[in-house]
Amino acid sequence: MNTLYAIGEMLIDFTAQETGALEEAVTFRKNAGGAPANVAVCVAKFGKRACVVTKLGKDPFGNFLVDTLKRENVCTDYVFRTEAANTALAFVSRDERGERSFSFYRNPSADMLLTEEETAAIPFAKGDILHFCSVDLCDAPVRQATVAAIGRARKAGARISFDPNLRYSLWKNAEDLLSTVRQFLPLADLVKVSDEELFDITGVSREEEAARSLFTGEVKLVFVTKGKGGATAYLADGTQVSRPAESCRVVDTTGAGDSFIGTVLYQLLGAPFAALTEGALGEILQKANRAAAIVVSREGAIPAMPSQNEVF
Repeated sequence: MNTLYAIGEMLIDFTAQETGALEEAVTFRKNAGGAPANVAVCVAKFGKRACVVTKLGKDPFGNFLVDTLKRENVCTDYVFRTEAANTALAFVSRDERGERSFSFYRNPSADMLLTEEETAAIPFAKGDILHFCSVDLCDAPVRQATVAAIGRARKAGARISFDPNLRYSLWKNAEDLLSTVRQFLPLADLVKVSDEELFDITGVSREEEAARSLFTGEVKLVFVTKGKGGATAYLADGTQVSRPAESCRVVDTTGAGDSFIGTVLYQLLGAPFAALTEGALGEILQKANRAAAIVVSREGAIPAMPSQNEVF
């Protein structure tokens, strides 16, 4: 069975139970989170093998996250522990529409200390997928660990998936983040972006033109998510397929994009991109939109991930 490897941050989301500004919140609920981990859990809940590649503190929060992954049948062979830094935390506020704002505590956090040497033993194979995001592309050992993992995965015949998942508050300035994302985009076979991120990254207002501009380097497939506007998939050969979002009551948008790309990667794991037809892309989008609709109707990210029966 092919494996999804999701490299990057895993953290605790403390989600405010009252809507409004974070400084006005009184009660918080603890949930396991971190975009790469969310994606891995999504794939594992659907029944395929997924591993998280990260580093956690030797603290109670790290223990909780490891226990969460094991409970969700996610491989923890490449979850390392350290006493040099604590497990990352994020405090999440929500407005009346369920849209989130984050305040991160990770200066540094354990995930930032993942090293190239610690990822050297990952047994990448043809048909596997390595998924990463931009949060851990900061100036820290984890950036070089990610670069090395990408190189080893490609050499082994695995494919690379990149969700920029822009978090401006974690960077000194917006241009540093966007410049780094632009450097890493050509290394991926598959890119997933929101419509807002697409404009920020490319500076192009027209969606199709902006999406087409991402086809540089190794990029073969681009997904653009648009919230209530659904999602569109673009292939390098000019194919373009859209599907509408499924209607739902929005409670919390945390993890929506991760469930979308997790559902996409579940369907692509072990399947060649060259075999994708318009019909196949339409099915992939429909299932991914369904998963995202389920997640936003629940609170949290990992706790909200749907089962296979709910989506397929």
